[in-house]
Amino acid sequence: MVRFVLVSDNTLVYDFRHFPLLDFLPSAPSHAIPSTIYKFLRGKPVPATSRGELRFAPYGLRKIEAALLQRYKPEEVAVAHPDYLGKLISDDTEIIAVHTMDPFGLGPTTMSYYALFGGNELQAWVRREWDELIEKINAARIGKKAKLIIGGPGVWEYTLLEDEIERQHIDFLFQGEADEVVADLFEFISTGHGDGSFSNSYVTYSDTFQRSIVQHDKFLSRGNKYKLYPNLEEIPLIVKPSMDSLVEVMRGCGIGCDFCEVTLRPLRYQPVENIAKEIKVNVAAGYSNAWLHSDEIFGYMHFQNFVPNEDALVNLFTTVMQIPGIKITNPTHGRISPAAAYPELIEKLSKIVRAGPRRWIGVQVGLETGSEKLAKMHMPAKTLPLKIGVDGSWQEIVWNGVHNMNKYYWRPAFTVQVGQAGETDEDNWDTVALINRLSSSVVDGRPFEFTVTPLYNMPLGRIKAKKVNFADTLSISALAVYYASYAHLAKMAARDSRKEAKGSPLVRIGTSSLISLGGYIMLKTVEKIARKAGLDIEKAKRYGTSGSKEIESWAVAEKL
Repeated sequence: MVRFVLVSDNTLVYDFRHFPLLDFLPSAPSHAIPSTIYKFLRGKPVPATSRGELRFAPYGLRKIEAALLQRYKPEEVAVAHPDYLGKLISDDTEIIAVHTMDPFGLGPTTMSYYALFGGNELQAWVRREWDELIEKINAARIGKKAKLIIGGPGVWEYTLLEDEIERQHIDFLFQGEADEVVADLFEFISTGHGDGSFSNSYVTYSDTFQRSIVQHDKFLSRGNKYKLYPNLEEIPLIVKPSMDSLVEVMRGCGIGCDFCEVTLRPLRYQPVENIAKEIKVNVAAGYSNAWLHSDEIFGYMHFQNFVPNEDALVNLFTTVMQIPGIKITNPTHGRISPAAAYPELIEKLSKIVRAGPRRWIGVQVGLETGSEKLAKMHMPAKTLPLKIGVDGSWQEIVWNGVHNMNKYYWRPAFTVQVGQAGETDEDNWDTVALINRLSSSVVDGRPFEFTVTPLYNMPLGRIKAKKVNFADTLSISALAVYYASYAHLAKMAARDSRKEAKGSPLVRIGTSSLISLGGYIMLKTVEKIARKAGLDIEKAKRYGTSGSKEIESWAVAEKL
């Protein structure tokens, strides 16, 4: 008897050919990528168990599952494979809980495509996938008592599109961390009775992240009985394997960038013993890698002023690599300034994880801007323990960070923003200059390895007011940032797609060819849009480098 069925957003259960950045594919407009190409590039779904569950599930669902299994029997809880919903949803099912990241395509990456292509009716693949999943769930629960609840980081999008709640026949939406309260939550929804533990409300933030609470009958959040966030000891450890062998090493960030909600969460560090236990669950399922999730890996148990705790980091990575069966590990997120300040730390960690020419360590890095003014305005602590002006300019810090990462085979995946408060054309051209300088740089005779994804900073107030009109959203200087970003991505796709592709020789050829061609087509599409808007493409190509082919050091770059 399955009382509680947990379901993932479809876009989180495909392997995307195990190619870096293809995980962002669902954010692309569906009219721009034909269905046949999209379905090929998204790869295969996670295999199903004989029961119809996901053999590997998104980490967030595994945490919820683990919490439920502390109170309920294994046969009462199922993490459903989307192809077997009908098999698991029965007359006994009380709750269908769905995890979502970006249900309506209002996330930063998706909105960036909207801003680039214009119009208000562009439908991203992530939206199409979400609608199909909800339709499938509702079809499976016709005539049954099961209630539908939505949770996860993407729930905030329903606060902007409230009509979708009724259209999709959603009973409740839960906002917030639910690790230690989910069993109580499901009991409350199943029985309809509660003691005031949960509040019919949701939290929202202004453009400057001022917190406010809105009352709403369809939303549930942690009531007065609970703290705002679970303590470390209240967060359960996963008991079944997670997608891509992802495990969490910490929550929160603490850097304080004024455009990021993550910084509002309290810092909590998992001890290495807990991390190792979760990795062993994944190894037992066949994984030989460990993907360490944090919002800032160099902040793990950090010292004052975000000085990295070398002993803690060395202990973390050493412990992981000593787990029988583990061959490689890498973090999800980190800042660039610790790499600039402590090259010896990067070298030491690289030796521990056995990084090298055939084993690059990927890490997502919020670069955000090449403008020193905007860096000081919106993310002044992002350079810590270095300080802009004392330890070099923002661009010098970034260049040195990439140099040190690349030297020891770390490949940063950057995001940059356009549309930030106080932004000028000069700020955007500073970003173009930085991207071009990095793209033209070398370390030990090797070209710099990095990717860069442009994001449009859409003020939340505009979305809330439903006054979003993407026509003429991007200025010419903002389009220059897009062009520089995609010019480098096209270069990286052509250079690295063959060696990074996975699968059989035929699949590798097909995947790499499509990625390389896709990078070229995307660049030409951006170029066409930018030219039409009036961008001088030749200026965008060479800005910041004066046509230099190779930049060996920042000092050389500054003299050009």
